[in-house]
Amino acid sequence: MPDSQPDRRESGFAFFDLDHTILPFDTQALFCNYVLQREPLRRAYVIPFAPAVALAAIKLLDTRGLKRSYLSYLWNMPVKRLHEYCADFAKTVVRPAAYPEVVAEIERHKKEGRLVVLNTASPDFYARAIAKEFGFDCFYATPVDLDGQERVPYRPPILGENNKRAAKLRRMADILPEHIDPEAPEAIPDSFGYSDSKADIPLLSLCPDENNTQVHPSEEFRAYGKERGWNVIHPDRPYANKLGDLLTSGRLSLGLYQG
Repeated sequence: MPDSQPDRRESGFAFFDLDHTILPFDTQALFCNYVLQREPLRRAYVIPFAPAVALAAIKLLDTRGLKRSYLSYLWNMPVKRLHEYCADFAKTVVRPAAYPEVVAEIERHKKEGRLVVLNTASPDFYARAIAKEFGFDCFYATPVDLDGQERVPYRPPILGENNKRAAKLRRMADILPEHIDPEAPEAIPDSFGYSDSKADIPLLSLCPDENNTQVHPSEEFRAYGKERGWNVIHPDRPYANKLGDLLTSGRLSLGLYQG
């Protein structure tokens, strides 16, 4: 499916974040777990990621560079196999793990004729497969340059920005009304937004306040939404709190999660 240029509609939009919004996991870690369970020797490629985390902690590496370092576990994998993995991952892992309440909202907006958009900071190679699996009209993700490559390079290059915060709006310039300013967005009638993170405040600002839904928000993010009358949902998830989420992500990144 294309990641842009969908047919324009007279109705509004439904914008969905991915990680911790459609499903209760960091999807990068979840995909890493999927790959490492099939190719255990790739755990050796995860080791160099530790120094990258340290560099990021002291602001010597940005989130774009950190993402490139994390993706090194895919080094030298045939790109054809990677895409096969992505399709299977979306169907056999993401689909069963997704929050039923959020999937129901995706289906509702499709039936009501809104343009249903997946907008995530995740790499585009598996975001594309997830968007296809759930029937999104279009998707936007962090573009990893694999064009013309037979195998995934070490620290694969990212084209442009990490798709996060206001970058999510800039990436959607092809579908948003021309008057929308990514740095000062305004609400589009009949549009709905779903996210777990304060990083998506620019994305949610595209929607009338009563149409925004926070999924397991942090206390700070929930307080922000409460002032604006945003909705809050707490679907069941396989861990109890933020610490449980971090421990789960650690196990996923080592290919040790059996969910």
